[in-house]
Amino acid sequence: MPENDLTPELSERVRAAAASATPLSPRGGGTKDFLGRAVQAEPLECAGHAGIVSYEPTELVVTARGGTRLAELETLLDQSGQMLPFEPPHFGDDATVGGTIATGLSGPRRPYAGAARDLVLGTRIINGAGEVLRFGGEVMKNVAGYDVSRLMTGSMGSLGVLLDVSLKVLPRPEAEATLAFEHTAAQAVRVLNEWAGSPLALSAACHLAGRTCVRLSGSAAGVASTVAHLGGESVTEGDAFWADLREQRLAFFLGSAPLWRISLPATAVPLALPGDTLVEWGGALRWLRTDADAGAVRAVTAAAGGHATIFRGAGPGDEVYHPLPSTLARLHRRIKEAFDPRGILSPGRMYAEF
Repeated sequence: MPENDLTPELSERVRAAAASATPLSPRGGGTKDFLGRAVQAEPLECAGHAGIVSYEPTELVVTARGGTRLAELETLLDQSGQMLPFEPPHFGDDATVGGTIATGLSGPRRPYAGAARDLVLGTRIINGAGEVLRFGGEVMKNVAGYDVSRLMTGSMGSLGVLLDVSLKVLPRPEAEATLAFEHTAAQAVRVLNEWAGSPLALSAACHLAGRTCVRLSGSAAGVASTVAHLGGESVTEGDAFWADLREQRLAFFLGSAPLWRISLPATAVPLALPGDTLVEWGGALRWLRTDADAGAVRAVTAAAGGHATIFRGAGPGDEVYHPLPSTLARLHRRIKEAFDPRGILSPGRMYAEF
């Protein structure tokens, strides 16, 4: 076992907080503190609980403590020619493994290699009573408790403190290339969905300001063949472009209007909403910069079969997450009560009632 195992200290802190009904907010590197609703709670610093527990390159699995810096883990994987398939955003040098899984964010490769929750094999957590629990394992075929591990992904620290996470990793592709095409947003959605249904080696796709960019990944021969088949303009700084998209460093993300993250069916037509839009994930993810009323944004989104979240720039009183149907809200409440009976872990981070 690596050094910096703070399990006893963190567990005792949570037990004491539960006994005194003191709200706690688990925190790693703080690079994603802006996400979700504001929480009135004492920070539970977890960055010191760090280190690689185990790594088996031949088994394509790694287990790391929650406070391990994401950059450290990616460097280790790169030394063996491997990577985290879901290409997680960092949003800062201090991003941690625990924060990555707690927020559940995935990068440009997500539609083609899987989401963060798809790659979580197992977790070890501290629940709201201070108990240390383990779910899942280190192989995909391990079913016992596997769904609970996936449930931790995107729970924003409201169900448990992530101590250890076991993740599926994949080999880095032999070759990659980025191509650009001139399209309208509607053309881009149509073309990207057509390409997604073909055997092309797509690993990222987006549309912004009349320009569609796609990344191809695979064998050198396969990528070269696809480039010749598709044509388009070669983007020489492709790696930098996708990194800037993932980390939201593109000029589009630097505006002052609220930034909405809108999930839709990939084939949905462009939404009739004011503002600037960036289409990602082949059409399934739309980023929208707009000052439009939140109710109007959500009404248009819901009519198209999707849901909308204010990712950055929520104003006072704005509901960050798309309202839950009553049946789903009851399910969320029951899950919260099961993992955190005193309601002390990140209360209200996602929804006011839990």
